Amino acid sequence: MAEKRKLFEEVADASASKSTPAGGMIDAGKSGARGAIRWWLMSLFALVVVMILVGGLTRLTDSGLSITEWKPITGAIPPLNAEDWQSEFEKYKTIPEYQLQNKGMSLSEFQFIYWWEWGHRQLGRVIGLVWALGFFGFLAAGKIPTGWTGRLLMLGALGGVQGFIGWWMVHSGLGGEMLDVASYRLATHLGLAFVILGFIAWYVFTLAREERDLMQARRLADPKLFSMSTGLLHLSFVQILLGALVAGIDAGRSFNDWPLMAGEIFPPYAFDIEPVWRNFFENPGLTQFMHRIAGYLILIFAIVIWRRARKSPNTETRFRFNALMAVVLLQMVLGVITVLYIAPLHLAILHQLGAIAVWVLILRARFGARYPVQQSIRG
Repeated sequence: MAEKRKLFEEVADASASKSTPAGGMIDAGKSGARGAIRWWLMSLFALVVVMILVGGLTRLTDSGLSITEWKPITGAIPPLNAEDWQSEFEKYKTIPEYQLQNKGMSLSEFQFIYWWEWGHRQLGRVIGLVWALGFFGFLAAGKIPTGWTGRLLMLGALGGVQGFIGWWMVHSGLGGEMLDVASYRLATHLGLAFVILGFIAWYVFTLAREERDLMQARRLADPKLFSMSTGLLHLSFVQILLGALVAGIDAGRSFNDWPLMAGEIFPPYAFDIEPVWRNFFENPGLTQFMHRIAGYLILIFAIVIWRRARKSPNTETRFRFNALMAVVLLQMVLGVITVLYIAPLHLAILHQLGAIAVWVLILRARFGARYPVQQSIRG
């Protein structure tokens, strides 16, 4: 006869026979080295920021055309002796920038602009190397999280395209009567740099939190705030392109009054270039006017979004949009000061740094609207 068992013993035995839950599908994939990859991406982010600033200084010092050849590998070696320097100088003397603007330049003056452009290209090589070492290292070690291989590979592909666009930009100033690179090519080059920076920033934000956390946070998302910040992101990107057009033709050193332009609301001679469409890229008055109007629109839109964000019940989300609003205001003031002081080197590059700050803070606020940081009921 079987031995009788007590009720609580049966319950205990039944519980013991069941295995511990193994977790949901979110945790089933390979988590990889999220922390290490995030640090690697942060180093890439810092390098791209420096690259954008050095690129701006290269443009402002008129150094971009000092190297007249594209040698992705051997170009990493600078001139090593007097003969090499003279050879590079002779190549520079054949282009319109020297013949029409810098004729009579000394070798030491040429070396100054050469080192700026060489440093800019060298930094691009360093970024490519850091990406390659990191990506293939994590890939070989099997440490890339599920779903991330394509994203990280895309960053390298965009970097390669950026190098090609850089040469396409420089090539525009090596012939004809161009004294500088074509402004629309400069805008393409800078625009892609900000796209790359944006992807890196978004990936850094994403890797800072576990997939489970992101899935849970998305249930608390603010779709309206996310949509509005996406619109602000697009408008800011247009402004970045307009800023590149202004820098490309030194339009920031024309019409140095504010809020008017040469004492008028609309700049004079805004459509003097034929055909008319070229004025949108090459007319200093019109390009600066468009840049100003876009700045006003960004400020107005940012205020609207900020007021909407103040209604968010999430403290962290409100803080992110407060920070964004503060930097947009600062960037607006800095832009006005840059114009009034005829765009000196230090103010112009500080204004470009402000654009980077606004761009990243929009992305950060947008991420917070999509994936709010969880807080307690009291919070």
